[in-house]
This record gives sequence, structure tokens and C-alpha cells, in this order.
Amino acid sequence: MKTIILNEAGGVDKLQLTDTEKPQIKSNEVLVKVKAIGINPVDVNARAYDNVLNWIYGDVRPVVLGWDIAGEVSETGEEVSDFKIGDKVFGMINFFGNGKAYSEYVAAPESHLALIPENQTFQHAAAATLAAVTAYQALVDVAKIKKDDRVLIHAASGGVGHFAVQIAKYFGAYVIGTSSLRNKDFVLSMGADEHIDYTQKDSLDMVRDIDIVLDTIQGETLRTSIDAVRPGGIIVTLPSPEIPQDIQDKAEKQNIHLEFMMVASKKETIKAIAGLLENTSLISHIHRVFSFEEMANAHLEMETKRVVGKIVVTL
Repeated sequence: MKTIILNEAGGVDKLQLTDTEKPQIKSNEVLVKVKAIGINPVDVNARAYDNVLNWIYGDVRPVVLGWDIAGEVSETGEEVSDFKIGDKVFGMINFFGNGKAYSEYVAAPESHLALIPENQTFQHAAAATLAAVTAYQALVDVAKIKKDDRVLIHAASGGVGHFAVQIAKYFGAYVIGTSSLRNKDFVLSMGADEHIDYTQKDSLDMVRDIDIVLDTIQGETLRTSIDAVRPGGIIVTLPSPEIPQDIQDKAEKQNIHLEFMMVASKKETIKAIAGLLENTSLISHIHRVFSFEEMANAHLEMETKRVVGKIVVTL
């Protein structure tokens, strides 16, 4: 089968297209013939930086990057009961861990998959995996979002952000989304009630009484967000667990809950995402589509930091 491997971190030239054997599935796994792959910033960071590559994969080399897949079931383990051969499925596979998504076939635990709704393409399903699952787990599982909450979503035009806006609106929240001015109309089209141009100095000065902040940036954005949150509110931060002590102290002093979250593959979440896709409460916005052989270009596009929605690779 076609597989893209990585022997060492570095530029996109380190992504090598090669032939490998199909994976052997365990009793609780299905073999998925992959039709589409979602590309995420973590893919690019693992490819580019030794510390990220080692953090995720240890000393295993070569590695097969990626976690987001959509495709057809071609084989099932003897303990699998939810899926049969020919089913169209999608999911975030083995995160945090080794998903091996950059392959023509992927061995996936049954519990990490859901059926693709009939109104969704493989591409749109693959897009709604890690990013959508992250947004859902941050808002629902960690922040406990409820009707009429005031929610501030940073980088609202990005992969996680555009899903977070839609999920927050589904739960009846009032949503303020930040992005550059050029993406204002897109953020509002996703359902945001207000837009803030983050490039403007002191852009958050007028924002107050926020119940939930979804922080995908950290740094000064995280620091200034604290002043926008009501006492007892929560900031869920995603980029890194290493939060500067002065920011932690400021949040504690102002009675703001500050929590780092790492997304995880869970059956409950991917099934919830499937339901939101089916009733069109969630729509994947695809920025660009690349072929499997164009994986390097997909990574380069992600590195521009100007991706609106998601990048998808097809096989």
C-alpha cells in the first residue's frame, strides 16, 4: 500500500512516499481503506520539530504521521460489532499516540470511529475529526457550556475555531469570535454574534463578562483574555501545558479557572460529531484539497498560517 513515512524531523522533503505492507488488525479494530485525510497543525509540527516528534513518537523511526481519516471498512476484527465491511467511517485514530493516518489503509480501533452520515462526503467527514473533536471536548466536557453562556473563541476562522463557533451556537451560547478582518464575514457566517479583529491594538478592551474562553494561541492573547472573563469563568487553553507562572497567578487572583486540555480519541465524542454533521448543526469548511502525492504542498499550505477551516488530502 502507499504510505508516507518520516525518518527525521525537518522540511517537507523529509516526507517520503513509499510502499509498505497493509497493517494487521487486532480483534477490536477495523481496517479502513482511506479516502480522505484531515491535516492539522500538530502534523506539521511533528514533521518539522524534533521535540514534537519525540514527544509524540518517542524513538520510533520511521513514523507515519496523521490521525484524521475517512474511508471504507475493508476488514473487521472478531470482536467488532458496530461496523461491517463496506461501511463508510471517519474518526481521529489513536490520539494522543500513533494514528498512522498517512496510509492507503489504516488499522483503527472500533471505538475511535463513527459512521459517516449520508449527507457528508469523505472529505467533509475527514475534516471534522481532530479539530471538531477538540472544540467539542473543550466546550462540552471541560467548560460545561450551557445556554446563554457568553463564549469568546480565538482564531475563530481556523480549524478548531470554526467548529467551536458552530458547536457553541448549537448549545445556545452568545459567541464572540476573533480573527483578522479579512475573515470577519466567514466567522459571522459560521454563526458568531460578534467579530473582533485581533490585529487591532487593545482589541479585547471592551469585552467583559465572558463565561468561557477557548484559547488556541496562548502568549499575550491568553494574558489579555483573563480580564475579559467574569469571576468564576473558565479559559480552556490548547497549545501547551507550559503556561507562564505570571499568567497562572493572574488567573487565580481574579478567580478565573485556567485549564489546559489535550484532545483524546473517544467513542462518545466522534459519535456526537457525527450527529451534529447529520443534522447540519456542524459544517466543515474545506480550505483546500490536495492529492496524497501532494502531501508536502498540504504541509506548506498549513505553514502559511492563513488557512480558513481545514486542509484535506485525498487518496
